[in-house]
Amino acid sequence: MSTRPDSTRPESPESTRPEGTRATPVTVRVPAKVNVQLAVGAARPDGFHDLANVFLAVSLFDEVTATPADALTVTCEGPDADKVPLDRTNLAARAAEILAARAGLDPLVHLHIAKHIPVAGGMAGGSADGAAALLACDTLWGLNTPREELLDICAELGSDVPFSLVGGAALGTGRGEVLTPVTAGSFHWVFAVADGGLSTPAVFREFDRLTADAAVPEPQASPALLAALASGDPDALAATLANDLQLAALSLRPSLRATLDAGAAAGALAALVSGSGPTTAFLVADEEAAAKVAAALDASGTCRATRTASSPAPGATVLPS
Repeated sequence: MSTRPDSTRPESPESTRPEGTRATPVTVRVPAKVNVQLAVGAARPDGFHDLANVFLAVSLFDEVTATPADALTVTCEGPDADKVPLDRTNLAARAAEILAARAGLDPLVHLHIAKHIPVAGGMAGGSADGAAALLACDTLWGLNTPREELLDICAELGSDVPFSLVGGAALGTGRGEVLTPVTAGSFHWVFAVADGGLSTPAVFREFDRLTADAAVPEPQASPALLAALASGDPDALAATLANDLQLAALSLRPSLRATLDAGAAAGALAALVSGSGPTTAFLVADEEAAAKVAAALDASGTCRATRTASSPAPGATVLPS
């Protein structure tokens, strides 16, 4: 377990703790995501890109536990916990700071992350932790912050954070933070975890390099994909999956192509890089097919580990204490 504390603000006599603070910890479970469509526009003057980002939450979860403390600290356990920052760059810590500042409080909380979502894997693990910490602290401190304000804080934290709070299925526009719910049937997935991570900004820079001489169209959600998603038909969805960042991720990590090929050869209906990668996602027909594809990928030597999951999954949820 990674337990390097980062006391971002020591308690002082003037420190304020919310009167409604619970004495017992609050744990929030939050899902990973897969982008079933990621359409990317040209770089904007602010450096961001307009997106048409169809999010689908999957049943692979992190848990964040908020406990009253004398200072803001973060710890983490689970696979790749040593790769999780435990200072203020962690979105969980930033969420606590922003929420506390808006309420005129000190972020006197210990945040413990039970990490199962791949780190820097294109599945919004860091964003998920930010959303979970926000909801956990809001519940711990008894603030009852309106949902719209929580979503506003999420958007301040990062483009993927609002969807981590909401879950289910949604179309993200703007930077991906403006969400419109969409209908989704039930689907089954296999995820292949790669060695190491990929920096999302680096993948976008590579996208810009690869498209420098091309006319990049305005991103639009695919009507065929949205219809397939609503139908619950995996064959129809497989025919419409798309990720404009895939070529950039493969350019930076060519070894991912062998993983995609191995999953397709094992019977996956479709294979694509998840978000900015390097995790790869495989849509399969059912649980039996998921087990078969996962076993083949494990045996292929092209990935470090596999995870199976279903979708859609609920967003950030306070667990019973």
